Amino acid sequence: MLINGSPYGVTTGPDGALWFTLVRQGQIGRVVPGGEPTVFPLDPADGQPTMITAGHDGAMWFTEYAGGRVGRITADGRVRSFDVAAPYGIAAGPDGAMWFTQLEGDRIGRIDPAGEMRFVDLPTRNAMPSAIASGPDEALWFTLNQGNAIGRVTAEGEVTIHPLPTRAAAPVGICAGPDRAMWFVEIGAGQVGRIDGAGAVTEYPLPDRAARPHGIVAGPDGALWFTEWGTGKLGRITTGGTIEEYPLAGAEPHGLTVGPDGRIWVAMESGALISAGC
Repeated sequence: MLINGSPYGVTTGPDGALWFTLVRQGQIGRVVPGGEPTVFPLDPADGQPTMITAGHDGAMWFTEYAGGRVGRITADGRVRSFDVAAPYGIAAGPDGAMWFTQLEGDRIGRIDPAGEMRFVDLPTRNAMPSAIASGPDEALWFTLNQGNAIGRVTAEGEVTIHPLPTRAAAPVGICAGPDRAMWFVEIGAGQVGRIDGAGAVTEYPLPDRAARPHGIVAGPDGALWFTEWGTGKLGRITTGGTIEEYPLAGAEPHGLTVGPDGRIWVAMESGALISAGC
C-alpha cells in the first residue's frame, strides 16, 4: 500500500484500522487494509511523530520527539498534545496510564488520560531510553540504546537495569514474547535478544550482522517478527532461535504490527505500508 509520506511507526487501533506516523510530514495516518488512507495534519507539523500505540481510553497515543510532545488522537482526528521533552517510545501500562521514554534526560514518564504526568529518574547517564513495552509481570520494560542495557520499571517507580553482554549493541525495539520473556533487537550488534524475568539474556546473531534490526513484535504464529532497517528485510525468529528473512519492497523499514487482518504490517519510510503473511 503506497503512502504519500514517510511512515515510521505503525500499530493497530481498537477501531480495526492501522494507525501510523508520518515522521517527515508531521501527520498521523489511518487506514483500513484494502481501503484508502486518511491523514490528519498535526499543528505544528515540525514535531517528527515517531511511535504510536493504542491507549486504554480508545484513543491512539503518539510521540513527537523533535516537537517535545506526547499526543492523543481520536478516531475522528481530534488531537490533544502534552508538552514533554524528547519523547520516543510509548506503551499502555498495566495501571491504566500511558508510559513513555525520553531520549534525553534519562527518564521514564507516565501520563494518565487527564494529562497528569509524573516521571521516574533512571540511574544512568546519557543512556537514551528508547522503546518501551508492557511485560507479562505487570511492569514496563524498555531499551537503553546508549546505555547498552534493558531496563524494567514498576508502576510504583522501582527501576532495575540489566546490562547486555555484547558491547555497543544499541538496543531499540522491545516487545513481550509468547514465552513470558521480553524480546528486543540490537541495531548496533545485528542481533535479536531475549531477557527473562530474572534478567538472564540470550542473544541470537543475525545472518548479516550489519542488518541493523529496529522494531520487533510478537506474531500470531508464536514467533517474533522484526524489521531490518539496514537491509530492507523483514525477519522472523522462533522462541528456539531459528531465523528466517524476507526481502521487502522499498527501503528503511521501521515499525511493525500485527494488523486487524492477522498479517504483519511494516512501515517503510520510503513511502509504503507492506503486509506479510504469518
